[in-house]
Amino acid sequence: MINQIIEEDQNLSSSLKAKELLGAFIQEEQYIGEVYSINYESALVQIHDFYRQKVGGIPNSCFLIATRINPNNDIDYKKEDSSIILLRVVDSATLPNDIKKLEIRVQSAERSTGEEYHWDEEAIMDEHTNQLLSYAGIKCKIVGTFYLEKEDDKASDDKLILKFGSDISNYYPNKGLKVYKPNNKALEKIVNYQEINQDDPYSIHRVHIGHMRYASTNRLDQGISNVKVSITPSDFRGQKTALFGMTRTGKSNTTKILIKSIFELRFKNEKPLRIGQLVFDPNGEYANENTQDGGKDNPTAIKNVWKLHENGKEEDVITYGLQLHPNDPNRKLTKINFFDKNTIQQGKELINNVLIGDSSKYIRNFINIEFIRPDQNDRSAMTRYGRRVLAYYALLAKAGFDTGHNRTFLKFNGTNLFSKKIIGSLKKDDKYKIAGEYFEKENPSWDELIKAFEKLIEYMDDKNSDYKKFEEDYIKTSSTGDNWADDDFKTILTMFKYANGSRQVAEAKVFHQPNIDVDYAQEIYNDLCDGKLVIIDQSLGEEIINKSSAEKVMRTIFKSHSKKFSLGEEPESITIFIEEAHNLLPKGSDDDTSNVWARVAKEGAKYFLGMVYSTQEPSSIQRNILKNTYNWFVAHLNNIDEVREVAKYYDFEDFKSSILKAQDKGFLRVKTLSNPFVIPVQIDKFEV
Repeated sequence: MINQIIEEDQNLSSSLKAKELLGAFIQEEQYIGEVYSINYESALVQIHDFYRQKVGGIPNSCFLIATRINPNNDIDYKKEDSSIILLRVVDSATLPNDIKKLEIRVQSAERSTGEEYHWDEEAIMDEHTNQLLSYAGIKCKIVGTFYLEKEDDKASDDKLILKFGSDISNYYPNKGLKVYKPNNKALEKIVNYQEINQDDPYSIHRVHIGHMRYASTNRLDQGISNVKVSITPSDFRGQKTALFGMTRTGKSNTTKILIKSIFELRFKNEKPLRIGQLVFDPNGEYANENTQDGGKDNPTAIKNVWKLHENGKEEDVITYGLQLHPNDPNRKLTKINFFDKNTIQQGKELINNVLIGDSSKYIRNFINIEFIRPDQNDRSAMTRYGRRVLAYYALLAKAGFDTGHNRTFLKFNGTNLFSKKIIGSLKKDDKYKIAGEYFEKENPSWDELIKAFEKLIEYMDDKNSDYKKFEEDYIKTSSTGDNWADDDFKTILTMFKYANGSRQVAEAKVFHQPNIDVDYAQEIYNDLCDGKLVIIDQSLGEEIINKSSAEKVMRTIFKSHSKKFSLGEEPESITIFIEEAHNLLPKGSDDDTSNVWARVAKEGAKYFLGMVYSTQEPSSIQRNILKNTYNWFVAHLNNIDEVREVAKYYDFEDFKSSILKAQDKGFLRVKTLSNPFVIPVQIDKFEV
């Protein structure tokens, strides 16, 4: 008897809990009709104009729920019918007698022609006919099923949790389902549903980003404008995020909302999380106050995001740029000292990116040169390396790079770079004598050294000079049998022959700042590892310059993080925002990993490198990157081919027409890692 009472109490408790969880979805006044046909993918619903009008209309993409649950009765969560099927309206559907109804409507319209009455009014159509013609069908996509489970295997029946499955487990064609349009609290419960990831302690944090919006015609009587939509910022941690849309459709504002949501994780007292964020800002709209944000007197720029919280710190936001900015006195410069031995190869790579479009053979050969310091104990290799470095530095000086306090050196690692034999050979010929004299000086000027290298390559190319004999004699006496001038040294000297060589190298001068001993890419990486928001203002640089700088930063981040990973350390979380991604991300085949962007996109997750890429050309992004993107924010696209590309993923197929037609700013369709389906959202305007 006691056991029976306990069991009855547990059944009552589980029923009350089930009514609390599932009953909250059902608002009886929101009833609209009945499911008359269903399969595993879709459902057809019969509705009536009276109920359609009562609930404020049924727009395309509208969420509906279908169920056999009566919220006024007890609910046994174990029964198959104790569930909620989530539907999305995708189109109209025909009813069996629609042809006959159409004939009646046409006849009624004919009778009302020229009259003051509409054809649906009583003067034209009787009430009974009007009632029959008010039925219509709508086609709905099955989004999934809300159902209940025990918290765990050992929990009692009243310890229930809400679950969502992205399909239906079964259906009965001869069982009716009543259909409701969820509103307010029910809809907010649906669109913000999330299963907590037990492996991610930060997944409990939700951030409000906007409110529900079904259509461009956004009538307030739809009852959804106050339904807030939130996301989980940790969804972007180590994941790829796509942000697609035409210019002026709200991509930049959405980016700011995402940056803000990630930045605010550091203020969660129970589990603060500092995620470094890097923003490549091609138009300067994130690093500077501008008219789009309300002008310089309005602080609504993302660089002021630290002001949003009482514990915010200005030093948590760092801006970088090629030039100083009058309204940003603390800006750091994205420049290096090209004459610094520690950054010589990084400077060379920046030059390579400037030269990359030139197909001239001597330019291609120069691009292939790398300054990798040999073994300190290999005296011959060190001497050859020193000659290459000196010639390279002289080429920079010829290109107009400010040499600053850097001095010429004719000794390297304690060895003379130019032996008495080569100097003597040069001085034998009056035509090249000056080169020998300059190489013989203790401290020649940069101008003298430039002249010396120009004469040296001329001497080496002159078939009538003694150079060939000098090389033959050198090889005979050399312990290694190598030429005095190796191929790399000759390649650098060849750049002195052509005026266009040094002229093109000069385009990289914008990256150079003399007399500094820091690498801005390493500084940026350190800032990111400290959890700071770093904005690189690229608005004053040419496209090729911006691309070179961005690649330098990305190589530093990727190499440093992969090194930590290989050493068994856990790399810091960093999220990278890429505007105009079609200019940076690879366009080649899915197997192309030739550039750093492709590697970050494909391997970044294991290194906790997240990427938010923004473009109006989804088709320009490698398929392999798109296939591994979990977070999607899609605004208006005006090209059907681009819309088709997006429609290949998740359930964006349901929104093709809306994406193509609705040009409303900030109206996006959103799918994130922890949200199981796409939600149409009006994104909030970013404000500080």
